[in-house]
Amino acid sequence: MAASAVAPTPLLTDELDIIIPTIRNLDFLEMWRPFFQPYHLIIVQDGDPTKKINVPEGFDYELYNRDDINRILGPKASCISFKDSACRCFGYMVSKKKYIFTIDDDCFVAKDPSGKDINALEQHIKNLLCPATPFFFNTLYDPYREGADFVRGYPFSLREGAPTAVSHGLWLNIPDYDAPTQLVKPRERNSSFDHP
Repeated sequence: MAASAVAPTPLLTDELDIIIPTIRNLDFLEMWRPFFQPYHLIIVQDGDPTKKINVPEGFDYELYNRDDINRILGPKASCISFKDSACRCFGYMVSKKKYIFTIDDDCFVAKDPSGKDINALEQHIKNLLCPATPFFFNTLYDPYREGADFVRGYPFSLREGAPTAVSHGLWLNIPDYDAPTQLVKPRERNSSFDHP
C-alpha cells in the first residue's frame, strides 16, 4: 500500500502579505497557486489606472491603482513612484502583516534538477524564521539545519544567531539589474538555481 503524500501546512498564513506590482494581467499566478493561494495578496497596478487588471479566481486580494493611492495619500501621493515598480512601496504601507513577500509579475516558478517546482515562498519564510549568522557566513550549508554544526573557528558567542530581517532571492534567466547595468550586459543570463 503506497503512502499518500501530505502537503505541508503553509507557514505564517495570517502573518504574511504577498505584494505584487503589475502592469499586466496576473495569469502568472496560476503557476504560483499551490504556494500563494493560502496567503493574502496586495496588488499595486502600475501605469494607466483605467486599464483593467485580471486576477485569477480563488485568490484573496486587494487591488490598488494610482487613483486609489491619490485618494488615500492625498497630497503625499507623489512620494510613491510609478516609474520602476516602486509602486510596491504602497503595498508595504497598506500591509498590516508582520512579514512581506514581494514578487514581480514576470517571475515564474523555478524547477529543481529533477523537474519539481520549487516553493520559493516557503524557502524565504524558513529563512526568516531561522536565525542568521551575524558577521560570518557559511557558504557550504546552513549551520542551523538539523544535524549540522558550525565550522571550526566560528565564535561560540555568535552561535545563537541573530534575527533574520531580509531573505532576498535571485531570478533565473534575465537578472533584475538596474537600467545602466542591463545596457552594459544585455546578453547576461542566470541559468542555474541556488536556494536563497
